Amino acid sequence: MKAIVTGGAGFIGSHLVDALINRGDEVHVIDNLRSGRLENIHPQAALHIVDISSRKVKEIIVRIKPDIVFHLAAQADVTTSEQSPDIDAEINIKGTINILEACCLARAKKIIFASTSAVYGENQKDLLSEEDPAAPISCYSLSKWTAESYIRLFYRFYQLPYTILRYANVYGPRQVAKGEGGVVAIFMNRIKKGEPLKVLSNGDQTQDFIYVKDIVRANLAAINNGSGEIIHASTAETTSINQLISYLQQIHESRPKTINLVPRPAEIKHSCLDNTKAKQLLKFTPSYSIIDGLRETYEAEVLNEK
Repeated sequence: MKAIVTGGAGFIGSHLVDALINRGDEVHVIDNLRSGRLENIHPQAALHIVDISSRKVKEIIVRIKPDIVFHLAAQADVTTSEQSPDIDAEINIKGTINILEACCLARAKKIIFASTSAVYGENQKDLLSEEDPAAPISCYSLSKWTAESYIRLFYRFYQLPYTILRYANVYGPRQVAKGEGGVVAIFMNRIKKGEPLKVLSNGDQTQDFIYVKDIVRANLAAINNGSGEIIHASTAETTSINQLISYLQQIHESRPKTINLVPRPAEIKHSCLDNTKAKQLLKFTPSYSIIDGLRETYEAEVLNEK
């Protein structure tokens, strides 16, 4: 199989590239390297340094003629999103349209899109389903939801097959200490530096944390399954920030100091995604518990740098 991974030098994308190459696939990485890192890229992957919103990216995709395009490239930095929503629109919306047009021209068999649980906004249901309405409360989540809508329209107008994966809060090695939902990476970075952990509000807010290797497995499962569907890539289990700190204490063998801060206006206090649809359509069930995923991340990000 010939695959393109946009954002393939980034956190999730580089892990996906590794897995595809280990399967024996031909893999092309499209990344502008603004947040992605050269050291993340597998040596057997072909790298194309280009913006996804540029004309050149279309030419590259048409020339490659991929079977599958995994579209993970995005602007996900919270500060940038709040201060410059036009950048979100340029990359996450216009860039996605550009990739979709290129997929049609190249006659790609499918596009698999990385979306986010943030599209549900402040919905406080214990377990969110794919049928729950989107109600974005940030420029980032609005741009991802808009991109989803374009993907569905391109299927309707041009019959471009797709699977949209709405990710829960992804964590793991190579994640940078910034961006949408990167609390684990932020905490790991501060532990590494011996700095206190900054906790928004009282730490009771919860997230559905999923390990990056499980997210990769969900993407691979979507190659041949889940066409025309929006599907959660999640654990369907909640972990509070306080519980997260407790797990890190077990792994680090000492309790980090904490500082409580006032939460941001767009902060989502609770998010947990039902993964029944993923189990049924993708035959995908996460294999990592939160403690096992955190331990593997800690060993890669903290112990290996000492």
